[in-house]
Amino acid sequence: MAEGFCYTTGMEQEEFNEPLPSRIRPTNLDEFVGQQHLVGKDKPLRIAIEKKHLFSFILWGPPGVGKTTLAKIYAKSLDAELYELSAVSAGKDDIKQIVEKGPQKKLDEKPKVLFLDEIHRFNKSQQDFLLPYVESGELTLIGATTENPSFEVISALLSRCRVFVLNELNAEEMAEIISRTKLKMKADAKDWLIEMANGDARQALSMLEATENLYGTITLKNLKETLQSKFLRYDKKGEEHYNTISAFIKSMRASQPDAALYYLARMIDAGEDPKFIARRMVVFASEDIGLAQPTALVVANEVFRAIETIGLPEAAINLAHGVAYLANSKKDRSSYNAYFAAMDDVKKFGNLPIPMMIRNAPTKLMKDLGYHKGYELYTKENLLPEKLKKKKYYDTKKDAM
Repeated sequence: MAEGFCYTTGMEQEEFNEPLPSRIRPTNLDEFVGQQHLVGKDKPLRIAIEKKHLFSFILWGPPGVGKTTLAKIYAKSLDAELYELSAVSAGKDDIKQIVEKGPQKKLDEKPKVLFLDEIHRFNKSQQDFLLPYVESGELTLIGATTENPSFEVISALLSRCRVFVLNELNAEEMAEIISRTKLKMKADAKDWLIEMANGDARQALSMLEATENLYGTITLKNLKETLQSKFLRYDKKGEEHYNTISAFIKSMRASQPDAALYYLARMIDAGEDPKFIARRMVVFASEDIGLAQPTALVVANEVFRAIETIGLPEAAINLAHGVAYLANSKKDRSSYNAYFAAMDDVKKFGNLPIPMMIRNAPTKLMKDLGYHKGYELYTKENLLPEKLKKKKYYDTKKDAM
């Protein structure tokens, strides 16, 4: 068996020092916690699992919310051969070895399900290599990613997969998972652990296991001590990853280029994906700078393009240039805030009637009914629906900095 992947047939094997998250991993949907929009009654993944539908899909969501568990439950429901690869360390040879175990020809043969964790780490060439096996049905792909797949997965592969979006686990769901460990702890320790893990069950369980191994008992003090000793290192799946990108964005927002460049350097040094950083900069250029300096979006997009063209280590210079520019730019969130204020009303009021004057009138009947009547090219009339005539979403004076 290749070192890069794990192969299971449904028979569980005892593993030495199996981690706590793995030991209490649910084996069916009745044990699964969270993601009720996907696995609740009559929801898409539950239907697919219960009816044994065979298709490729991608699970997109933050770390520790059940992506691997759902993949295992799905494969088990199909009585499939499950192959597990991490895109960080796997390559074309690993896929070849899976395929060369024999093509799936007979209806009574078990389907081959490939669970590819961190699929966004597969480059275009690797994804192109995988594509024909997914197209032919020789492999059923389950990709897992914390990144938007529309940015990182090639369109041909993405079009052959359904995308399911997973959410952070809420406090009640985290408490339920923690209770299944049967480890004793006081309420203050459990509350602190839930807050610290921020919806990531794997991090909470790993913290519990490390604390028990180090101290023997789970207390608030012991949990905090474990956090200092175990989780200080930057982890692209863990808390420090999100803390650092948050500090980076907030530093640019506060127009502090020194701080922003420091957190940029910290991420680059830790091996962060430069495209992850550049995408956040593109979003920041519209969200926080907006109309105060419209060229910011142009600069951010060009930085992203430079990252794709050049790559590290030289692309760090492009990032530094962009970060300094964005941090020093004036800030204006007026368009961002206006959009979400308008979205609130869309959700609150639904599809309010559009004023007759600006309705399309392609037929004589529509014109006779008053569609498009009185419309002037540069009209000064308020064009919002009647119920919203007094609304003002866009206010430059309030949001400019």
